[in-house]
Amino acid sequence: MSNLSNSIENYIKRLLEASPSTSILLQRKELSERFRCVPSQINYVLATRFTPERGYVVESKRGGGGYLLIRRLDLSRERVIHLVRGLQGMVRDGISGREAADLIDRLADTRVITRREALIMRAAVRYETVQAEEEACRRLRAAILAGMLEALLRDS
Repeated sequence: MSNLSNSIENYIKRLLEASPSTSILLQRKELSERFRCVPSQINYVLATRFTPERGYVVESKRGGGGYLLIRRLDLSRERVIHLVRGLQGMVRDGISGREAADLIDRLADTRVITRREALIMRAAVRYETVQAEEEACRRLRAAILAGMLEALLRDS
């Protein structure tokens, strides 16, 4: 199932890259026919791989074969600065490992940070590195991520 999910994700990403705008309109039925899978597989890929943390918004429109509007969110330097301020405010509640990884991947995909910086950031915020109780780990992860992003933005 993982290979199928990867194939669907890569196909949608290629369509987005080829699109002159930041959005595409697809039919769930056409996607499921193309990949010879059930529509729920398409839903799974959209729900797990096209999330706001990863830089996407998916709008589902029922009827007529189930249209999907997939939009790639702009992640400019100004938005990253706003994000850092938000992360600093989130230190109390923290951020999960999955949310942190998705954010780091999005920053690398949009070239706000390099792939090498992304690898370093992922290593710094993963659970094995932080090793604290879950609530403290979430707060510490948010503080580390905010500090690293702040340093990278200051340097650029």
